[in-house]
Order: sequence, then C-alpha cells, then structure tokens
Amino acid sequence: MAKKYFGTDGIRGKVNLGAMTPEMAMKIGMATGQYFLRGNHKNKVIIGKDTRLSGYMIEPALVAGIVAGGMDVVNVGPIPTPGLAMLTKSMRADLGIMISASHNPFYDNGLKFFGPDGYKLSDKAELEIESRLTLGQENFLVKPEFTGRVKRLDDVRGRYIEFAKNTVAQKLNLGGLKVVVDCANGAAYQVAPQVLWELGADVVPVGVTPDGFNINSSCGSTHPEYIAEQVVTHGADIGIALDGDADRLILVDECGKVIDGDQIMGVIATSWVEQNILKGGGLVSTIMSNLGLERFIQSKGLSFIRTRVGDRYVVEHMRKNNFNLGGEQSGHVVMTDYATTGDGILASLQVLQVLVKSNKPASEALRLFAPIPQVMRSVSYQDIDPLENSVVKTAILDGKSLLGNTGRLVIRKSGTEPLIRVMVEGEDDKLVEKVVSQICQSVKDSA
Repeated sequence: MAKKYFGTDGIRGKVNLGAMTPEMAMKIGMATGQYFLRGNHKNKVIIGKDTRLSGYMIEPALVAGIVAGGMDVVNVGPIPTPGLAMLTKSMRADLGIMISASHNPFYDNGLKFFGPDGYKLSDKAELEIESRLTLGQENFLVKPEFTGRVKRLDDVRGRYIEFAKNTVAQKLNLGGLKVVVDCANGAAYQVAPQVLWELGADVVPVGVTPDGFNINSSCGSTHPEYIAEQVVTHGADIGIALDGDADRLILVDECGKVIDGDQIMGVIATSWVEQNILKGGGLVSTIMSNLGLERFIQSKGLSFIRTRVGDRYVVEHMRKNNFNLGGEQSGHVVMTDYATTGDGILASLQVLQVLVKSNKPASEALRLFAPIPQVMRSVSYQDIDPLENSVVKTAILDGKSLLGNTGRLVIRKSGTEPLIRVMVEGEDDKLVEKVVSQICQSVKDSA
C-alpha cells in the first residue's frame, strides 16, 4: 500500500499546508504516540528541532497530541538530528521525533521519527501510523489522570559534544588545522564549532546566526559555493558544510574544490580497512553514487552494495548484513559503530583524523579516485506524474539507447519535494549532458 504522508525521510511539506498544519501535527502526535505505547511504565518521547520559525508552531501542537494520548514528553530544543537519535536511545525513550525539513528552505518543515533503538522507522511502522490518522481523536485520548507531562532538558548540547568527541582517538589533536565550518544557520550552529574547537582546531564558524528564516539560505551543504569562498578567503585547510539538521555534510579542500559524500565514504572506508575495523567486507551506498567510487572500492577487494535512495534503506541493508559503513553521495554518512543515522559532524571528525595523520593538504589526502562524468538535475512538477507521460517515457528510452553499456541512467521522483531527479553517468561527458538535457526538457514539456 502506498504511503500518503511519509516520504523517504519522514513527513515533510510546506508549512500550514497538508501535513504541516498545527491540526495535523497534533493528530500525528496522537497516532504516533499510540503506536509506540509500550508496557505499564510511563512512556517517554524525546522531541528536538532545528531553527525554523515554524518549529514554534509545530512543536506545541505535536506535544499536545502526544500528551493527550498519555505519553510524557522531553523537549530538548535545537539539536542535530543524529543527536536526537542518540538521546532517544540513551534516555531509554519509546520514541524520538525531530522537527526538521533537513536541507529544505525555511518555509518547509517536517517530522523525522526514531524508535527506541535510535533507528528510523520501517515502512511497516510508517504504514501503521498512517492508518491511525484516519481515526477520530476519540480513539487516542486517555482519561484525565493518565495524560502525560512535559519537561525540558537543558544539557543536551554538552551531551552531544562529548559523544561526538568520543568517536575519535583520544590523542587526536586538530591544533594547527584551520577549519571553516558552515552550520547552515541550522541545528548544529552551536555544537559543531564547539566540538572542533575543543579538539584544538582554529575554527572559523559561518552560518551560525539563525533567525528562523535563513536556514539553508545560500549556505550549508546544498550551497557549497559559499563555504568554498570562505575557505579561500580565510586561507583555511578545509571546509565543512552541514545541512539544516546536520545529518549530512559536504567538504571543500584548501583550494575551494568540493569533496562530496562519495569521496568521504572512500576516505573513511580506506582508513577503516587499514585499521582493520571495517565490517561487512565493503560499503553500502545508493543507486546515485558515482561509478568511480564503486570501481575504487572494488579495487580494494571490497564489495560495493547499492540500495534505493534514502539513508534509511542504506541503514536497513547495513544492519541486516553487518556492515558498519554506508551512505549517500549527498553527504549522509552512516557509521553504525557510533550512530544510528547519518551524522555530518561525526563523519567530518573521521575525515579530519585521516587528514591530520596524512600530513598532506586536503586536495591530496581526500581525493582517492577520479569520478566518472555525472550530471544530476531536478525538474519541478505539479500534480500529474511526468514519469507516466509517453513523451517522457520515450525520452528515457532514447537516453538509455544513447548511453548503451557505457553509462547509467537513474530517473526518480524525490521523496521529499515535488521534483523529478535526473541522473546520468557515463565516460563521454558531452553525451551525458545531451541525455540529461533531453530528458529534463521532456519533463518540462509534459507539464
């Protein structure tokens, strides 16, 4: 059965429309809370958020629904999504909810859900929750004496900072390393610079003045040109760009050149092989990762597994097959020895550890393979699915024919936005550009 509200990463949408209204937030709180009611103990939900203005609206509505259903709530305020997942597990909570739309603009918001084990929910759990959203609120409300309580936890940033530092060697000292960190005016605006500073780095923090509107606005991992400029301007050794909820990152070297998630995974995998701590015999990524990464990993005698797009599907395969490293080209890097979801800060620390040990500039130490020419574009659409249009189908078939056996073509609908994602990869960059342009134009013409 198809899901109506849940996408590839929880529930997301434009504020005050669809699922992102106060009424729906309260109902989602009721439905989710009921699904996670367990045992006779007082059930507990941890709620965090990023820095969007609408968080002030969504949070109290969500809390009201959960408390009305008989669960206690612990509000922790702005915190990276992986920090919320960590707290859910460490505090023995029954559920964790992060109020965030990740890399989206301020006018969107969303809800990410984590079970008691700190992992994102399965498709089955999401369908179960959705089925409850059709019920009237009388099905969720408890007797007055059983309503929940709400409290605020104020020391979460300190907890996360110590947790992050403990994922790297105790002897790691970033002294002498100048690091620009772009927090996207989002959830990590306090913790990310602090972690790096405590480890000895000369930190240049940018994107650390959230005002409710500027999250991901011309900054962060989806706008690497900003941190590239900052790195060059400040003469830094490396730049770290997080997204709005800090569950992913993009790096730039000392020359201002982007180092994407594929290169980051290659660096960490190589380091872990040398330390004999890589599990599963390889790396798990998605259909979007570059063929260059696949060839590089296989050249090391390791396996390279692809899943559908979405870090949750990467994690599902990792858990099932005992891998401890996986991620996405977009910068989600999952290291299950340390965290249950993608964590941009933890991944950056692993890379900095390699950089310090190498005694080389980032442009040399962190580029381990040459990527195959790859172009990705996004085309917006309205209500009608362009992928069902005959003109678009023909353009896709023509593209596959042109590429033959020398390239890859991935066309998909975004799970978080009304966009068609077009990715074409091949040895001939001119042919790649031609195929991308033709398919994108067919999508636009189908509107």
